[in-house]
Amino acid sequence: MAAGLFKNNIRKLHQVVGNAVTFGRYILFGEGSTQLLNAAVHALSSNHNHSSPPSVVLASVPYYPLYESQTVLFESKDFKFERNISLWKNNSDGRTNLIEFVTSPNNPDGQLNKAVLQGPNAKAIYDRVYYWPHFTAVPAPADDDIMLFSISKLTGHAGSRFGWAVIKDEALFERMKTYVSLNTMGVSRDAQLRALKLINVVFQGRRGREIFEFGHTIMRKRWEKLNRTFSVSTRFSVQKIASQYCNFFHRVREPSPAYAWLKCEREEDKDCYGVLKAANIISRKGSLFGAESRYVRLSLLRTQDDFDLLLQRLNKLVLEEDNIKSM
Repeated sequence: MAAGLFKNNIRKLHQVVGNAVTFGRYILFGEGSTQLLNAAVHALSSNHNHSSPPSVVLASVPYYPLYESQTVLFESKDFKFERNISLWKNNSDGRTNLIEFVTSPNNPDGQLNKAVLQGPNAKAIYDRVYYWPHFTAVPAPADDDIMLFSISKLTGHAGSRFGWAVIKDEALFERMKTYVSLNTMGVSRDAQLRALKLINVVFQGRRGREIFEFGHTIMRKRWEKLNRTFSVSTRFSVQKIASQYCNFFHRVREPSPAYAWLKCEREEDKDCYGVLKAANIISRKGSLFGAESRYVRLSLLRTQDDFDLLLQRLNKLVLEEDNIKSM
């Protein structure tokens, strides 16, 4: 299979959607975006002076748990993970290399985040896997130094384990390429072929528009139903996401996030995960995302039957609140 043809198709897809600048950039394949996360950390930290302290890897709360767990697993003399990014916002230590994970839109709260660390020693890895029109407004093509995408969030085929990085700097691209080559001897040809076929199918639907229009409609309706449920609740709240102009739809479009970032508002409900578990509702603990335990993440990426059951159980839980007689 010609990698050049595949990369051209990826560039064409980003051009149709308008979510990333890819022409004149280097594209690197990975075993999902997960592998590329640490490839980027390795590449950004392996080029600085070894007499300097290890690079510090950070992310703003709430952050995707894998940033911490994977960085800690592969921690070396070159880099280490630290939780408190606020300590480094006004960093005057010119010897320390800072690497910031920026998820935009964010997992778990769907916000279009930007890097908070600035300066010559600050580098950002932009995780853009959710930056597609079915999950967020696309106000402009992203043009970051390192951007990560995956087939998982594009088409839902997470098990295919295929992702790609869009990289500005050639030297950085070569270091990441070496990492992937040594780590897994490259990317499975079967995974590449499957991803190529999937992207070709995307193009068959009205020149690449159909999947995003369909996906946005489904996710928007789910978000609206969830918000209606919590609009009458004083015990629970979810994140606010403003409507925003989208260059793909050419209009102001409604939110359609992949997840709900739920907060238990009552003082006694400090273990929000436990509150929902008692109501037979599956969630992920806020502490996994570096946040307080009164937060949880609810996934809206479910089959319709699963989502309907989730909504039914949430409605029942809200109905049990004091002073609420009907929805």
